[in-house]
Amino acid sequence: MTKHILITGATTGLGFITAKQLLADGNFTVTILGKDEAKAKAAAQELGCAYVVADVANNSQVEAAIAQAAEQGGNVDVLINNAGIWIQGLLEDNDPAIMHQVIEVNTLGVMYATRAVVPAMKNRKDGRIINVISQGGFYAKAERSVYTASKWAITGFTKSMQHELKPFNIGVVGFYPGAMDTPLFDKAGNGRDMSKALNPQQAAEALVYLCKQPSGIDIPEFGIQSLSY
Repeated sequence: MTKHILITGATTGLGFITAKQLLADGNFTVTILGKDEAKAKAAAQELGCAYVVADVANNSQVEAAIAQAAEQGGNVDVLINNAGIWIQGLLEDNDPAIMHQVIEVNTLGVMYATRAVVPAMKNRKDGRIINVISQGGFYAKAERSVYTASKWAITGFTKSMQHELKPFNIGVVGFYPGAMDTPLFDKAGNGRDMSKALNPQQAAEALVYLCKQPSGIDIPEFGIQSLSY
């Protein structure tokens, strides 16, 4: 049976690469969710899949987009919460507006999308939710306080939802990749040497593996890290 996968933040980077691998596998239909209509449409045309548009920080938009995805591609069997933005620097130097945006996207965005897919998954007693958290959800470093807080919140959210949804045969996975060679840092204006970082193709392969597992298989945590970084 073909699974319908919905991926947030999939117009570039890990989300886009994961969508490409899932479609190449042949056992999945994919809907990508992006904030920008033109970028989402272009990415979907390149991939050959459906797309929906929403700002994950806006609950009403998220609900509407996920309802549209279900109408277009059928029930969402797996949600991959991948949308995220980066911030770093001394706390007193961080722009409060950017701080607010990071919490809205990295934290509330995951909660809103999860909230939107849960009722249908509960009715079917089947589904999987994969939260791309990063290893910033495990440890803390200086000058990453806001980003780390946004990710630690989702680590706690993920662990709580694992208990909450287990009776409904819905698997919730915390996916913790290390630093990856994606546009994440460049978009935030914090470019860095990523020559030894994790290849996003490898992280995408791990996500494809998770999508293939039956929802009744309990995989609470899945980490991946480059040995050379």
